[in-house]
Amino acid sequence: MLAKIQGWRTSGVLGQLVRFGVTGVAVTLFYAAIYWPLATFVMNPNLAVLVAFVLATVVGRFAHGAVSFKGHGSRDRSTAVKFLVVQGFGFLLNQGFTWALVTGPFLHGPTWWPLVPAVFLVPLVTFGLQRNWVFA
Repeated sequence: MLAKIQGWRTSGVLGQLVRFGVTGVAVTLFYAAIYWPLATFVMNPNLAVLVAFVLATVVGRFAHGAVSFKGHGSRDRSTAVKFLVVQGFGFLLNQGFTWALVTGPFLHGPTWWPLVPAVFLVPLVTFGLQRNWVFA
């Protein structure tokens, strides 16, 4: 395990993961600060996911490009398109969690439930895709 971590450190993956984590926490908190009040007090939670995700995607595009993957890969039109594809997949994941946990036919849980996978699962999936495909 230590050898694997050393390999990540040497290849730059560990630094990217740490920067992605810090930046991702900030973007995720931004998303949550928009989603939760909208979903709880203003609109349907599925619509709140859309609004929060679009805003967080704009912030995340520049934050991850400038901080998380600084010096890794290119920043051209192709990168922007790939970033949007990955974010679209993340959006579908968040929308699916919101439907399954809050608005779907079974659970009808509180509006904060989808924030758990939005904070702990979706960022790991999008990190892998961004590092290995978007900013490769």
